Amino acid sequence: MTHHITVKVYYEDTDCGGVVYYANYLRYLERARTEYFESTGLSLKAMKARGIQFVVRHVDIEYLRPGHYGDVLRIDTDVEKIEKIRILFRNTIMQGRSGDVLARAKTSLVCIDESFRPVRIPAEIQKKILSHGKIL
Repeated sequence: MTHHITVKVYYEDTDCGGVVYYANYLRYLERARTEYFESTGLSLKAMKARGIQFVVRHVDIEYLRPGHYGDVLRIDTDVEKIEKIRILFRNTIMQGRSGDVLARAKTSLVCIDESFRPVRIPAEIQKKILSHGKIL
């Protein structure tokens, strides 16, 4: 199931031309993933307290159109794949009113323990993600 969030673009998010600074898309993607986890009943804070964390291993972003100051962006998040230690997220960032696609991204997260070593994603976490909807 696709999860959606909206993000308003503030002045601080833009460059001197009023265009969303490219690196800020990473912040938006982080918010979208956090909200995705929360929507499945998984709290990142609670997982960390158990010694389980997810860290970004790789991000691939394709910028298609600029976002601007004052825009409300819609960010769609899907899980493309779950593997033993990795989750691959897919995002589409759109201008809220027009629906124009501004960017597409894929982010690979790796599950780690308190020593920052890769570990198998616990079965209950996989189950919650899988029960949230189909994997693409």
